[in-house]
Amino acid sequence: MTVEASSFSLASVLPAEHGPWSLDFEHWPQAQAQRWRAVLAVGAGGRKMLLGERAADELLLQSVEARLQAPVRWLQCEPAAISHWLGAGEADFRALSDVEESVIDAEAGGATEELSALVMSEQASPVVRLLNATLYDALQDGASDVHIECTARGAVIRFRVDGVMSMVRSVDGAATAEQLVSRLKVMSELDIGERRLPQDGRFKLRVQGREVDFRLSIMPSVFGEDAVVRVLDRARIEQTGGSLTLDALGFDAEERAAIRHQARQPHGMLLVTGPTGSGKTTTLYATLAEIHTGDDKIITIEDPVEYQLPGVVQIPVNEKKGLTFSRGLRSILRHDPDRVMVGEIRDAETAQIAVQAALTGHLVFSTVHANNAFDVIGRFMHMGLDLYNVVSALNAVLAQRLVRLTCKHCARPFEPDAATLARYGLRAGEHSFMRGEGCGHCRGTGYRGRRAVAELLKLDDGLRDLIAARSPMSQIKEAARARGMKPLRALALQAVCRGDTTFEELERVTLDE
Repeated sequence: MTVEASSFSLASVLPAEHGPWSLDFEHWPQAQAQRWRAVLAVGAGGRKMLLGERAADELLLQSVEARLQAPVRWLQCEPAAISHWLGAGEADFRALSDVEESVIDAEAGGATEELSALVMSEQASPVVRLLNATLYDALQDGASDVHIECTARGAVIRFRVDGVMSMVRSVDGAATAEQLVSRLKVMSELDIGERRLPQDGRFKLRVQGREVDFRLSIMPSVFGEDAVVRVLDRARIEQTGGSLTLDALGFDAEERAAIRHQARQPHGMLLVTGPTGSGKTTTLYATLAEIHTGDDKIITIEDPVEYQLPGVVQIPVNEKKGLTFSRGLRSILRHDPDRVMVGEIRDAETAQIAVQAALTGHLVFSTVHANNAFDVIGRFMHMGLDLYNVVSALNAVLAQRLVRLTCKHCARPFEPDAATLARYGLRAGEHSFMRGEGCGHCRGTGYRGRRAVAELLKLDDGLRDLIAARSPMSQIKEAARARGMKPLRALALQAVCRGDTTFEELERVTLDE
């Protein structure tokens, strides 16, 4: 899609011999244009110019040239002209002010159409095009979540990329914001008339021939309804990391060996813990993919099934139909599995069945929400489970976080100040600290991609005795570390010293114990 500029004419700033010129928001989307305050102009013969507010940014130019697979020249322009051209793109791309909700309802079908075609469709209403463009940009940026937050004047759209929120665009008009949320409800087959209670749903879209799942959560707020769309792109790891393995997730060699050892035990329970979005389920998928040889029967129950594993029986939870984790797990155990994965242990009943399964000869994998490996024991105690059975069934607990990696395209060596080095017990000149300066590859953040950092608590008879005797947590931690357990913070600090990440990321994702 191209947009012609009227005032602040492109012809007045660009060479006439290569005209006529037009703005291109198809190959250089509105989100990137707004973020970098730069627009792409295309002339005769496909000649391309990037018009920006500031002096030439070579790294950004390289990123755009790689994306377009064509040479691009830079031209610095007045900020007022850039703002006008950005506004022209927004007006043509969305034109939201005069959209009626009846138009949205008429567009209810086609939720499985090709997303890129929906973005370009001239027949779709402006609100539909805005939403489709937002979801398309989210997939292009590798966002895990899309947040639509209502304000007094409209809405703000933000993406969570590599675990960090960033603003993408704003929507003017409370009515438009309401219609945007209504469109999401229509796609997820929710009640568009209900605006006082939370609602959850899901929908699918095709992107480049593959299906992408989206989970929707609607929450009433002061200014209307806020929406969060979680993006579940099963192909993301295969596209970026090559395959679903522990190596692709970035674990250190020692961590990978320990996880693989625990995953090959004949029975017991391996739990992965951490906050939402810390990669727990992905780690379990990678572990199952590595140990699956076809000799064992593996069954999973998940909410939802995020990655499809060949040769593994995968069951999606359907609470509306009565298929919960606990009920599904009971049925799974009647099918003679060797290994079972429970997507999440949320309640006492599921926990009790999982523990019994581990005690009766099955190897059980699951996730639990807790801050660290030791807090998992407390979660089970809070659920009212017998502590002796829990520690007897439990083989190991893996607590993990995801830290952002320093962008390789703009990383530069740096030396921290003396106070920072002293705080972490480090010496100057002994480590390779790196910091990203910000470029087009990392969207100006200095970070690109993430890797897992994990501490593994392996239970032996001595630790089981301490836990069953309800010994002080400080004593249990001391005993675990005497057995070689490395804390999360120490492992993250090692990544900082190698130049993989930064002190800021260390502080963001780990606690100072």
